[in-house]
Amino acid sequence: MLNIQKSNVVMKSSPSTGLSGCADIPGDKSVSHRSLIVGAMTVGETKIKGLLEGQDVLDTVGAMRQFGAKVVQHGSGEWSVFGVGVGGFAEPSQAINCGNSGTAARLIMGAMASTPITATFYGDASLNDRPMNRVTDPLILFGAHCVGRSNGHLPMTVKGAVDPIPIRYSVPVPSAQIKSAILFAGLNAPGKTIVIERKPTRDHTERMLKQFGAHIEIIETDDGCEIHLSGQPELDPQDIVIARDPSSAAFPICAALIVPNSSVFVSGVGLNPARSGLFTTLQEMGADLTIKNLREEAGEPVADLLACHSPDLRGVSVPPERAASMIDEYPVLSVVAAFAEGRTDMQGIGELRVKESDRILAMVDVLRSNAVPVEDGPDWLSVIGTGKKGVIGGTVCRSRFDHRIAMSCLILGLASQKPISVDNAGSIATSFPEFISLMNGLGADIQEVSE
Repeated sequence: MLNIQKSNVVMKSSPSTGLSGCADIPGDKSVSHRSLIVGAMTVGETKIKGLLEGQDVLDTVGAMRQFGAKVVQHGSGEWSVFGVGVGGFAEPSQAINCGNSGTAARLIMGAMASTPITATFYGDASLNDRPMNRVTDPLILFGAHCVGRSNGHLPMTVKGAVDPIPIRYSVPVPSAQIKSAILFAGLNAPGKTIVIERKPTRDHTERMLKQFGAHIEIIETDDGCEIHLSGQPELDPQDIVIARDPSSAAFPICAALIVPNSSVFVSGVGLNPARSGLFTTLQEMGADLTIKNLREEAGEPVADLLACHSPDLRGVSVPPERAASMIDEYPVLSVVAAFAEGRTDMQGIGELRVKESDRILAMVDVLRSNAVPVEDGPDWLSVIGTGKKGVIGGTVCRSRFDHRIAMSCLILGLASQKPISVDNAGSIATSFPEFISLMNGLGADIQEVSE
């Protein structure tokens, strides 16, 4: 596994003659965060299997312990959370380190904002440069006080509401993090909290809260949907089995599509409709991607995926309304698009500008440095594929300390004519620490370069 503590991990990905086997993908990161946070707000023991043990999630483990929950690891991916109940968080004695995780910072702020305690949140340089006022604005309406750096950046101190009031809030941009923060804050507010979404986003929080016994209702309207949450429930501990992360599965699946002689199988991938946009897009591009054995586990749809080399991929136009269901997968999609015939247009993706890095800018630089024609605008990216000519490679790409950019570059190197190096791949450990060993186990050649 990669050592996240190393400041500069240079990795080189060499062309592969074929990938094959079963990819053992870790648990879903989004569900892992939520299972820990919701488990901490129950009274009793929540048992979790399949927890992602990347640094992002481990930072959430540390945060829940600071808020008074007991969190115990039993084995690989198996954990227990002994919660303190809704409104039972204790005031942490130290600042909460969220590392590189915007999900952790925003969701935990929401979970404590309606409890009369004070906590300070901070992260690494990347997280400290990401906007938080999109979350703190609605939390202030509950009665919380939030003070951070200019433009709403971390470090941020949140003083929870003494007498929280429920709110009705229309989310200004499609964001599951904003929605989830409001719902978590609404748990300890008397009455009904209502979140209005014009465009659907991933609904892991709603599904999980229902499973834990919260009274939550989804009402479809002409303008989107309203989520009604009744406050101050007594949440019941649960046994949670976490499906495999579709965002992590995207990397071996996309690699199999563009590397000749490849066939990769991934079992038990989460196929929540708000997360499966990439797989729909790949099939529209002509990918040899089979989805089978669709089933439900722990309230989430799950399926097995088989991806095989697809030499006749074609460019497509990805509609903006699909962006929320695949927002983390556009970097690796742009890699697949580089090998397709024709133009792939990705629209409505402005949210990528404020991720761990400006991911549109990052992938424009990566692809241009490898002679792949690209165009971009404030909220769109177009890749003009090389088709049968392929990508030459032979470059060193900047990851901008962004795990998805680093992994996308290494996937690009597997299908290029010459190796591709990544200047810093240490960030991969935040979300997918098994990535290198998993890919090499399928037949890839990804190695650390000695400095």
